[in-house]
Amino acid sequence: MGTELVVDVKNQIKHALAEVKKKRFENVFFVACGGSSALMYPGKYVIDREAEKMDAHLYSSNEFIYRNHSKLGENSLVILCSHSGKTPETVESAKFAKSKGALTVSLTNEIGSPLAQASDVVLKYEWGQEANAFTTNYSVLYQLVFGILKTVEGNDKFGLIEESLENLQTVYEKAASQSHEKAVKFGQDYKDEKIIYTMASGANYGVAYSYAICILMEMQWIHSHAIHAGEYFHGPFEIIDEETPFIILLGLDETRHLEERALEFSKRYGKKLVVLDAKEFDFSGIKEEVKGYIAPLVLNYVLRKYADNLAETRNHPLSKRRYMWKVEY
Repeated sequence: MGTELVVDVKNQIKHALAEVKKKRFENVFFVACGGSSALMYPGKYVIDREAEKMDAHLYSSNEFIYRNHSKLGENSLVILCSHSGKTPETVESAKFAKSKGALTVSLTNEIGSPLAQASDVVLKYEWGQEANAFTTNYSVLYQLVFGILKTVEGNDKFGLIEESLENLQTVYEKAASQSHEKAVKFGQDYKDEKIIYTMASGANYGVAYSYAICILMEMQWIHSHAIHAGEYFHGPFEIIDEETPFIILLGLDETRHLEERALEFSKRYGKKLVVLDAKEFDFSGIKEEVKGYIAPLVLNYVLRKYADNLAETRNHPLSKRRYMWKVEY
C-alpha cells in the first residue's frame, strides 16, 4: 500500500507540472487559512531563496480576494490548501484566481471536495498515523514547489528534495524517539500554563505560527502568539521573565542566527524555555543542499508529539472545540 501511495504522489506531481509547463509564470501566490496557511511559509521561503525571476506571495484566503493583487493574472500560479477542501474562503479564492486567468493548484485530503472541484489541478495528500512522510501535505507541497522551479527556471534541486523526502520517514521516527522523554516532560511541566509563546524565523516561522494558533489556541485554549525571532528585539522581548514560557525553534536555514540571538537573550532572563534545535536530530538520508528546507518539517513532526503529550496530561483532546464547526461564524 505504501508503494502505491508514493507512486500516486509522483504521478500527481507529474500531472501538475505538465500543466505548469503549458504557461509562462511570473509569480506564485500561496493562499490558505490557519494551519494550511502556516504550511505555505516554507514553500514561499523556497521560492524566495531559489527563484531567479518568479516572485512569491502568501496571503490568508479572504485577504487574497479583497486585496486583489495587481499582479494576479494569466502569468500567475495560485497554490491553495484546505485539509477538508471545504474552507469557504479558500474555495472562493480558487474561483477568484481562475476568474483572473491564473492556474490554480490545490492541496487537500479530500479529492471530491468543493476546493478540488473549483481548482484546475488537485493534489491529494495523506494524513494521520498511516501516512508516510513522503505522502503528507508538507512533502507534496515541496515536491510541487521544487518541481515548479525546475519546470519554469531549470532549478536543479528537485531530484535532491525528492530523494530526501523519500528518506524523511526514518528521520521522523528517529527524531520522535530521541525527543520522547522531553515531550512527556513538556506535557507535565506546562499543563497548567495560561500562556505559551512560540518563536522562530525563516523557513521555520510557519511551524511556530501553526503551533501558536492551531495547537495552543485552537486545540488547547491556551493563549499564545507566534513571534518572529527577527522581531523579538523590537517589542516582544519586553515580556520575557522567569515565569513566561517560550518554545524556541532553531532551524538549519540562512536565518538561524536570528533564532540563536533570540535564544541567547532569553536564556539570560527566562527560565521556562523549551528549545528544539534541528542540529540535534539525525538527518541521515537528507541531502546537505536541502537540509535547511527539510528542518521545519522535522521540527513540526516533533512538536506534534509535544502537543499530544500536553493534550493527554491536560485531559483536553486535540479534537475538542468550543466554537469551530459548532456555531455560525
